[in-house]
Amino acid sequence: MTRKAIVCGGSIGGLFAALLLGKRGWDVTILERNAVELAGRGAGIVTHDLLCRLIVAAGGTTDDLGVAVADRVVYALDGSEVMRAPLPQIVTSWDRVHSMLRALVPEGRYHLGVPVCGYAQNADQATVICEDGRRFDADVVVGADGFRSAIRAQMHPAVQPEYAGYVVWRALAREADLPPDVLDSTFPYFALYLPTGSQIIGYPIAGPGNDLRPGHRRYNFVWYAKADAAVLQDMLTDASGTRHGLSIPPPLVREDVVQGAFDLANRLLPPQFRTILARSERPFFTPIYDHVAPSFADGRVALAGDAASVARPHVGMGVTKAASDAEALARALDLAPVVPALAAYSAERQPAVAHVMQFSRNLGHAMLTAGPDGPSLDGRGNPNADFILHNTALVPVFAAA
Repeated sequence: MTRKAIVCGGSIGGLFAALLLGKRGWDVTILERNAVELAGRGAGIVTHDLLCRLIVAAGGTTDDLGVAVADRVVYALDGSEVMRAPLPQIVTSWDRVHSMLRALVPEGRYHLGVPVCGYAQNADQATVICEDGRRFDADVVVGADGFRSAIRAQMHPAVQPEYAGYVVWRALAREADLPPDVLDSTFPYFALYLPTGSQIIGYPIAGPGNDLRPGHRRYNFVWYAKADAAVLQDMLTDASGTRHGLSIPPPLVREDVVQGAFDLANRLLPPQFRTILARSERPFFTPIYDHVAPSFADGRVALAGDAASVARPHVGMGVTKAASDAEALARALDLAPVVPALAAYSAERQPAVAHVMQFSRNLGHAMLTAGPDGPSLDGRGNPNADFILHNTALVPVFAAA
């Protein structure tokens, strides 16, 4: 008899879980809370060999996956080069990975507009409970419903995302809108600016529709900036006075908050990054949180991706981590009945993911911590620069298997 799985969440983590289970003969249904197809949810993704292998395992392709960058370059406040290291990588976009995986889901298996609010189970099956009262039965339920996961909230109600004390501003600039000096000095590289207490990361990605032609690409701008809890609460308050919870939809970020970011950038950033930001689409911010569930399974119900754990983005493993969860889950279900299989999956992935989260915290700590000679205010002489340069957006050795 065909085994049935329900995957809650149709983002990249949910798609990996559905496709890798489907490859093993599972009858998989995906329930996505949004009523419209997901698109444009995030900008750049740094790929790794591990992620590329799992894309292929899920049925995708790494052909034309993104833009190749050969070097990492660190800049000082005056725009000059401080450090350079060869570190070839492919940088891509959320849209590229999601749209590729989404196209592989069989017709009729992906359901939009179905918010999940919880689950029930007995010895023989698990049941997904939806906000509209519908119920879906299966042999296994996968909670891949993001960092605000309803499945995790029921499984581990005490687990809450922990604010890191800073936000990340993101923006995209069209290659065609950038001046020649920026295109020559900065655009081709994985670029960084590393003063104590802040950080800039930037790199080229494909243009809309995965357009990789020179002149049609985009530049992904990422800026970590400190914001204490009181400042964050103000930033999360929209123009109507409504205070949002963990994050705020980008269109609702107040104009004075956006202008404040531009004013700060004009005082604190190197010239090429000021130019990139000034010529970008409207920037938006996301507060930085992390969390990890103490276990990733409860009987016939499993957690995966951001529902299971969110690491700070310095390690650049969000998509890779979700794909690795999905692979481990599918593999475990090949080897044992559902309940012991999910227990084995949790025993494998929870400590591995907890290590990744701690490593990303270490990178965040390195960003915020001054050396014995005091803070680096201009991006020069930062004693943590080498560690940050060689570990940002790379799979740690212990997680690369």
